Amino acid sequence: MKIGPRYKIAKRLGPGVFEKTQTQKFQLSAERRARNSRGKRPKQLSDFGRQLIEKQKVRFTYGITEGQLSRYVSTASAKRGTETIAELHRTLERRLDNVVNRLGLAVTRRLARQMVSHGHITVNGKRVNIPSYQVSEGDVIGVRKGSHESPLFKMGAERIGQHVPPSWLALDAGKLEGKVTGMPVYSLGDGNLDYASVMEFYSR
Repeated sequence: MKIGPRYKIAKRLGPGVFEKTQTQKFQLSAERRARNSRGKRPKQLSDFGRQLIEKQKVRFTYGITEGQLSRYVSTASAKRGTETIAELHRTLERRLDNVVNRLGLAVTRRLARQMVSHGHITVNGKRVNIPSYQVSEGDVIGVRKGSHESPLFKMGAERIGQHVPPSWLALDAGKLEGKVTGMPVYSLGDGNLDYASVMEFYSR
C-alpha cells in the first residue's frame, strides 16, 4: 500500500495513525501549530467530512487499502446492532501482520507486513506470506526457524523479551512465537478510532 508523506497525513488525521509520528518531536510540532492558530475559527466539518477522516484513520492505522476496508465493513454489516463494530474491530485485529506487531515481533505494522510478505512468519508451523491472513483462536504464530538469525530478530531480542502483548495473545519470547488464546474484544473508547463513523461512511 502506497501511503505518501506520513507527517503531512498525521497532521490531518492525528499522530496515532503512524508509529513514527507518535514521538515527542511530532507532539511539540503539533503544540506549536496549535499556538499559532489561536484566535482563528476552526474549520467546521460536515458529517461526510468527519466520517471520511475517521475512515482514513482506520485505513492508515492498519495499513490497508480502500478495497480491503470496504470488504471488511461489508462483512461486519451482516451482524446485527452493536456487534457490527465489534466484528470490524476483530477482523482488523486478527490480520496476521497486526498480530505479529501486537506480539512485539515487529515494532511497526509496516515492518510486520514486510516480515510476513518475505516469508519470515509461520502459522501453526507453516509459512504464510499473506499479511491479511485471519488468525483464529488456538493458532501459533512464530518466526520461521531459518529466520531466527536474521538481524530483524537478533537485534530486537531484548525488546521482544520485554514486550507485553494484549490479553488475547500469549508470547514466548525465547521461541519467538506467540499463541492466539482468545479473540480481541472491542470496548467503547478503545484507541482513537471511531468505527461507528466508518460504518456510517460506507452506509451512504
